[in-house]
Amino acid sequence: MGAQPYYGPDFDLLRRQDPELAQVLLDELERLRGGLQLIASENFTSPAVLAALGSTLTNKYAEGYPGRRYYGGCEVVDRAERIATERARRLFGADHANVQPHSGASANLAAYAALLQPGDTMLAMALSHGGHLTHGSKVNFSGRWFDVVSYGVRRDTELVDYDEVRDLALRHQPKVIVCGATSYPRLLDYAVFRGIADEVGAWLMADIAHPAGLMAAGVVPSAVPYADVVTFTTHKTLRGPRGGGILCTEELAARVDRAVFPFVQGGPLMHAVAAKAVAFGEALRPEFAAYARRVVANARALCDALAAADMRPVSGGTDTHLALIDLRGLGVSGAEAERRCAAAGITLNRNAIPYDPEPPAVTSGLRVGTPCVTTQGMGPEELKEVGTLVAEAVRNPGGAGDVRERVTALLTIHRPYLSEY
Repeated sequence: MGAQPYYGPDFDLLRRQDPELAQVLLDELERLRGGLQLIASENFTSPAVLAALGSTLTNKYAEGYPGRRYYGGCEVVDRAERIATERARRLFGADHANVQPHSGASANLAAYAALLQPGDTMLAMALSHGGHLTHGSKVNFSGRWFDVVSYGVRRDTELVDYDEVRDLALRHQPKVIVCGATSYPRLLDYAVFRGIADEVGAWLMADIAHPAGLMAAGVVPSAVPYADVVTFTTHKTLRGPRGGGILCTEELAARVDRAVFPFVQGGPLMHAVAAKAVAFGEALRPEFAAYARRVVANARALCDALAAADMRPVSGGTDTHLALIDLRGLGVSGAEAERRCAAAGITLNRNAIPYDPEPPAVTSGLRVGTPCVTTQGMGPEELKEVGTLVAEAVRNPGGAGDVRERVTALLTIHRPYLSEY
């Protein structure tokens, strides 16, 4: 019969008891398995991670920390959290780890709470240049609660302007400098950021939500030796469940823990904490480092293929798992390109490029990433083909059917969530 789809733990029970909701899960699985997933912030977890997420640990209220809970009966879930924190510390080489944040945004909120008071000044990358909502956007708590000064990238190189960062830091004397991004394809120089922070007496916070898995694998330089606080997510390049975490120096451990609980969150999601522990354990294995190396190699191959089709990579390329593509040379907006790719069975997202003349709902660019397709077993040769398919879908909307057929052919070999996954 061949390999069968993997539906997740106890799916047959769900299908019998709630067929309506079971159909939603089936439809999502078919969506994932029926197209190319190039969202840079997504990945496919292992069945072991899914099993932990679907476990009885979801039933346990566990406000507090291991050995210091506000509910009885936490002796078992304490073990899960201790395993997760120990593995996180070992994986990243950090003094202290907090694995309770529900998301990357929750982790950033807690980090700010540990380091700042409302009205304090922070320096962070502008959202329009690749930063994140929680780095000071006016529509986000960070932009409403703090005095945010933003830095960006140079027009000529599209790289972070470290001279500007230093000048802004000297002028505004921020209490925290944030380094990190969601659509910046190049490496950040954490040593330079550390020097600037020391020069103005600021805390240095690194948001590594995107490259966390690459850093854990040693494929790109780590922020941990340089930053006072490091926030991360577990569901992108780290290939774990949706969630967040915080690493910090021993000096800040108590402040960070108090900021997560009781200031920002109540009871942690113990099934998610256990799933994080599983993902950290997987990332500690040698094969994860090999996977992370392929993620970067695949991103470069995809980027090169798009560049060959006159889809300009911002900054000229990528050093990570993602690439940002400028579509202005084709006269196609990011929103339209996203729709054309979706019609051809390719999922990706429109994205603003630096100094973008279009509004955020339209944009002049696309963001593409390789964590999912690498998990499926694709390599650079397949990613060259993927780049060709993306380019054809964007440039020739009338050929969506042909592109979709070629996507389907590619996925017959590399389909996620088979029974022997």
